[in-house]
Amino acid sequence: MMDFKDSVVLITGAGRGLGLSYARYLGQLGATILLQDIGADSDGNGKDPEVVERAARTLRQEGLKAHAIVGDISSREGCQQLCSDAVLKRGRLDALIHNAGWVTHERLEDLDEPAFDTMMSIATKAPLWLAQAAWPTMKAAGHGRIVMTTSCRALYPQYVQRGLSAYAAAKMAVVGLVNVLAAEGKQDGIIVNAVSPVAKTRMWGIEGEPDELRACEVAPGVAYLASSACHEGGWILRATNGQFHATRAMEAEGVDYPRDLAAIRASTVDEVATKWPLIAVPNVEPRACTVREAWT
Repeated sequence: MMDFKDSVVLITGAGRGLGLSYARYLGQLGATILLQDIGADSDGNGKDPEVVERAARTLRQEGLKAHAIVGDISSREGCQQLCSDAVLKRGRLDALIHNAGWVTHERLEDLDEPAFDTMMSIATKAPLWLAQAAWPTMKAAGHGRIVMTTSCRALYPQYVQRGLSAYAAAKMAVVGLVNVLAAEGKQDGIIVNAVSPVAKTRMWGIEGEPDELRACEVAPGVAYLASSACHEGGWILRATNGQFHATRAMEAEGVDYPRDLAAIRASTVDEVATKWPLIAVPNVEPRACTVREAWT
């Protein structure tokens, strides 16, 4: 069994749902878990510090090393403070999992700037600022794992839903962050990946244990991304129902970017229109696979 003994993992949004499942699973593997959660409602409003305190108590009662850590991640300063407090608490930070977030449906005509900015601050800015805050500690240690959260609702046109423009924009931006930070961190042993999880939690309006799409079945994949066994960054791990599929955008063979895309040539708009069936050929993904298979 993989051993996380002596590892310290900070998880945002860990008071309930997926975040709590990640915390429990990693704690069972021996990690010391620092749980952050402001206790907001399913729309991202309000605060209730008892949510994360209760979660930490529950895990400790199960014999796990879990501690609630207060922190507001809605600003760069808050993210910096949270990571500083985490390091002060245990003297190290081996992994950071940004799970906090929510889903709101607003039609394009109704979306306003404050709502968009709020979504971006937690789903996109927070993982960036948290990574920036954790970076010096991980760099000095020569080791670190950062897991961000994206969504298939943004990645795949067939899964989008109306009213999720802000959500999809924020989650797609995470992919760009992962790509860049994976490249920046590689030489210092900092591995950055994303998870695209599906689980029936309170975001689905589900209370109690569901009959399928359980959060606990996503946790093993996230634990792998947070482990020293994960040596490659820049992946998106799709995780649902105990199944895992790692994917990322890959350039076709023979491309000499940006001058030669090894693609269909056209010199007029009419040519583009005529050749569109050849130009718009979708990529075909490989089958779903286990976490181990995804990295071999």
